[in-house]
Amino acid sequence: MELIKLYVIGMVILVVAILANFLATQLGLKTWYAFLEVMNSGQSPNLKDGLWLFVFYPLSLGGSALLGQFIWNSLF
Repeated sequence: MELIKLYVIGMVILVVAILANFLATQLGLKTWYAFLEVMNSGQSPNLKDGLWLFVFYPLSLGGSALLGQFIWNSLF
């Protein structure tokens, strides 16, 4: 049962990550792939992209883990 719980939480995290990346692209923010390309080119990321990638994106993924836990507890 624990493996199914991890699967459900992982699926919620995956869906939220996909939506967050889509939203970031629509708002003109860099995703991790674009960030790595910028770093490889020797450029510096701007503050807006840094805040997104290092503060708000991890918070959204952490929140999605809590959401997955809540969904699991609601179902079982």
